[in-house]
Amino acid sequence: MHPMLNIAVKAARRAGSIINRATRNLDVVAVKEKAANDFVSEVDREAEQAIIKTLREAYPDHAILAEESGASGHSDYQWIIDPLDGTTNFIHGFPQYAVAIALAHKEVVTQAVVYDPGRNDLYTASRGHGAYLNDHRIRVSKRTSLKSSLIGTGFPFRHLEHLDAYLAMLRDMMEHCAGVRRAGSAALDLAYVAGGRLDGFWEIGLSKWDIAAGALLISEAGGLVGDLQGEQAHMQSGNVVAGSPKIFVQLLKAIEPHLTPALKRG
Repeated sequence: MHPMLNIAVKAARRAGSIINRATRNLDVVAVKEKAANDFVSEVDREAEQAIIKTLREAYPDHAILAEESGASGHSDYQWIIDPLDGTTNFIHGFPQYAVAIALAHKEVVTQAVVYDPGRNDLYTASRGHGAYLNDHRIRVSKRTSLKSSLIGTGFPFRHLEHLDAYLAMLRDMMEHCAGVRRAGSAALDLAYVAGGRLDGFWEIGLSKWDIAAGALLISEAGGLVGDLQGEQAHMQSGNVVAGSPKIFVQLLKAIEPHLTPALKRG
């Protein structure tokens, strides 16, 4: 394992143990609403601090972009961190959430970890070296038609101005695929695409820390990731389509009729 990936795994496991400990006593976890339907718990903050401390001990000069504490430092290396993706699930005891850590070098993601602490599932990837789940090599699914595919998504809870366009996409998808799942943690959904548990995924209005780790997992597992038009602007726009190569193309085709000018601009 690449030494930088090794440190990221160590950081993710430390955050995971904080999250697991808190699940045993959820009724005392303090929660604040950052914006409409966007929650942060003291556990997010504690997990993020543990991650940053672990990364800083190993790489004091690296820059950091973290969901709760923002951006700090100047370096060609930047760690992109979501300490608890799926906070709303977590605070309800719904066991679908993950820790996501990615390392970008000159804005190209080179290392990725998505850790599901509830199941102790560790997804890892280093650029050019494949993607793994618990040390077993993973590949995207072999399904070739949208009709037989299970597709993940997320509702645009922060960007309600896109709701009508999204609902039109969802309606079409429900008619043309085997099933749609909305599990509530984009980082974990993307990891599921990499491991073939989902055949594809799309969502509007994500943040860099939701996308960075999962996108590398997918490309290292033989899949494709892009924005709603298939371009490589998903990290900037936050609009993501992902899947095995054949399903990726079919997803773009299903989404295309519902793209508004605002969504085309990203």
